[in-house]
Amino acid sequence: MSQSFAELKRSSQSSLDALLKETNKLTSNDARGKDERFWQPKIGADGNGYAVIRFLPATKGEDNPWVKMWNHGFQGPGGWYIENSLTTLGKDDPVTKHNNMLWNRGDDAGKEQARKQKRRLLYISNIYIVNDPSNPENNGQVKLFRYGKKIFDKVVESMNPEFEDEKPVNPFDFWEGANFKMKIRNYEGYRNYDKSEFEKPSKIDEDDSKVENIWNSQYALNEFIDPSNFKTYQELEAKLNKVLMTSSSDVTAEDVELAPEPTPSVTPPKESVAPVPQDDDADMDMFKKMLND
Repeated sequence: MSQSFAELKRSSQSSLDALLKETNKLTSNDARGKDERFWQPKIGADGNGYAVIRFLPATKGEDNPWVKMWNHGFQGPGGWYIENSLTTLGKDDPVTKHNNMLWNRGDDAGKEQARKQKRRLLYISNIYIVNDPSNPENNGQVKLFRYGKKIFDKVVESMNPEFEDEKPVNPFDFWEGANFKMKIRNYEGYRNYDKSEFEKPSKIDEDDSKVENIWNSQYALNEFIDPSNFKTYQELEAKLNKVLMTSSSDVTAEDVELAPEPTPSVTPPKESVAPVPQDDDADMDMFKKMLND
């Protein structure tokens, strides 16, 4: 049964613990093309940008205010490979298999290629746009927001602060949450979000009827991790072979046995388009641009 708005308000104080459990799961262990439902901040000629947004709670019929996805985005001799990873669904993925083969070869060239082709982490949430100075027509709208681990870490930190004098805040709550000031700057040729921060807790609006309208305007998130929106292993393998100009027969079971997934990252040339990053948001903007072109 779907949660009523009144129930949502009554449970706002107790929902933080449930969210923390979910973030602990995530820390312990795409949509393709342009989608008008998604928002991203506009960056000026100086490489800087600013906006204020509010993360929204889980929409009707869903449990979490975000979905977590893994992507691959890299270029081979046969073109670009930009696909959702089946590891999002807890399944085997041909790129992971191929990367394990490269890593187990033991040579530096193979490991470097595996790093460039590693899966990249992103999250999708509903947001309310409080202030978008570059596009004020967005103000007051509910949009989808795709973001990386650096911003998600700030979300987790707000719920589980490091110091004893800081009060935990559920940033997804309508009444006890907080606006997020997104401060984007150009750092060494890439976008950097380190100075972004949450404001003090506040109600998203004093009028509950307006709050309910916001809640009713949210988008379903589970569609992004619905298995029907993922290609099959065989389809992805065929695409990978075409991009790398290889054959699946090049990889053996012995190659992939007990091979670790490479974790170091390799920064692509500044003029190239990079995949969505797992451990930082610097390259995500280039990946978004590629998807929207």
